[in-house]
Amino acid sequence: MKVLVIGGVAGGASAAARLRRLNEDAQIVMFERGEYISFANCGLPYYIGGTIRDREELLVQTPAGMDARFNIDVRINSEVVKIDRQAKAVQVKNTKTGETYIESYDYIVLSPGAEPVRPAIPGIDGQNIFSLRSLDDTDRISLYLTQARVNSVIIVGGGFIGLEMAENIHALGTNVTVVEAASQVMAPLDPEMASIIYRHINDKGVRLLLSQGVTSFADENGLKKLTLQSGEVISADAVILAIGVKPESELAREAGLELGERGTVRVNEYMQTSDSSIYSVGDVVEVVDFVNGNKTYIPLAGPANRQGRIAADNIAGRKAAYKGTQGTSIAKVFDLVVASTGNNEKTLTRLGMSYEKSYTVNASHAGYYPGAIPINIKLLFDSDGKILGAQAVGIKGVDKRIDVLATAIRAGLTVYDLEELELAYAPPFSSAKDPVNMAGFVAANILKGDMDVIHWHEIKDLDPNKTILLDVRTSKEYSDGHIEGSVNIPVDDIRDRISDIPKDKQIVVYCQVGLRAYVAARVLMQKGFSVKNLSGGYNIYILGIESEQ
Repeated sequence: MKVLVIGGVAGGASAAARLRRLNEDAQIVMFERGEYISFANCGLPYYIGGTIRDREELLVQTPAGMDARFNIDVRINSEVVKIDRQAKAVQVKNTKTGETYIESYDYIVLSPGAEPVRPAIPGIDGQNIFSLRSLDDTDRISLYLTQARVNSVIIVGGGFIGLEMAENIHALGTNVTVVEAASQVMAPLDPEMASIIYRHINDKGVRLLLSQGVTSFADENGLKKLTLQSGEVISADAVILAIGVKPESELAREAGLELGERGTVRVNEYMQTSDSSIYSVGDVVEVVDFVNGNKTYIPLAGPANRQGRIAADNIAGRKAAYKGTQGTSIAKVFDLVVASTGNNEKTLTRLGMSYEKSYTVNASHAGYYPGAIPINIKLLFDSDGKILGAQAVGIKGVDKRIDVLATAIRAGLTVYDLEELELAYAPPFSSAKDPVNMAGFVAANILKGDMDVIHWHEIKDLDPNKTILLDVRTSKEYSDGHIEGSVNIPVDDIRDRISDIPKDKQIVVYCQVGLRAYVAARVLMQKGFSVKNLSGGYNIYILGIESEQ
């Protein structure tokens, strides 16, 4: 059996190594058009910023190492330019010499990955406008930043790569501006959660321009000049494009393989393309969204590795199926950690899926142990309690919580199961009621009817003649900022002042994050009042209002 692996990095290299572990006699040839078959793509911004100092640390595997350990014929600087499916052969071009030759195959694993999006904007191909995809790109950016005495950089794109680059270039002492065409950064998050990041980035001295697409690039007095949709003109020494990626599927298209709507290679659950002899994995393929079951495009390293393993299993005769991608992701943005899994509210709304939501803010570990810091969690779930998605933003402990929630989604658990999870507890690490448990308690309370909630965006629609907004925080907190039109009765005074609260109106209670308001709501509900609790409290309300501005 002869297997050609086209492309390395996550998917291709994983497929090749797995196949060798399953079949010692297979002839495996890996083609990589560049110099490197497997490198830490996600580590590139941190090398540019100096956190990773040794470039060699980025090399996960070398051709010599791959050959020595796995007996794989690795051919770098070798680009597969054509697949002849009838002849079961590929045409390979040596990118150094230009020479071509033909190589036959029994199976192909197609893993060309994705390429940076470069829209057709006037001037986008000018000098000192960089994209980050490969080690060569990294070398060019690093060399320019260190040798050209760069004082300012504009990053176009406020996604994961864009914000990681903003942090790392800012760490070099460079002035950074981030331009984002959307109304928020970090698209996997919902706007009110993304507002936490917006605040933090501004606090760090990085200028962030939202809802601002670039209409042109130009050169002026040695600087790159960008004209924005608003008409504003900004300039810097260099520009880094981080607009996103698109599947590099031209080879598959020319071979006549079936493609998805976004140019992705369409595969079945076994990672087979429309040609049963050709498998495809990684950032080039269309996947099934694990939560909603629709076809989508989610380029992530973890899924790419699993897909490579599954393709190898099937080629080796072991039946294995890929069960979908849920989009679990995490990023460090200066001091913040930002993570999500499953579907966000925007996706559920777009698909017309019914859902409920809750917000919780709990300390990363026991409050009495030094260093506890809040974690904001947004949980999305259906009327049966099935978890549809989660988002978390904080400084410590975010990775642990999002991984638990991602596992819960994969296992089909409900919010009621979150209440019952027995998670590791010691004061330096968590609380006896972990933030994940707390998210489950709040969500379950909503579904059980123990607490009727209202959300931040619904406050503006309340009729003041029929509603009382009741702030149950301290008078100091109230004076520092409150929702317009609200009255203040601290939670500990509720029972003594219950006669001050009219029973003929809807009572909407709120505190800072929702816990004290829940206590007040339970008192009032049992006294015959009609009560709603503002989910996430004043904290989420302000974030939501900021996200609309």
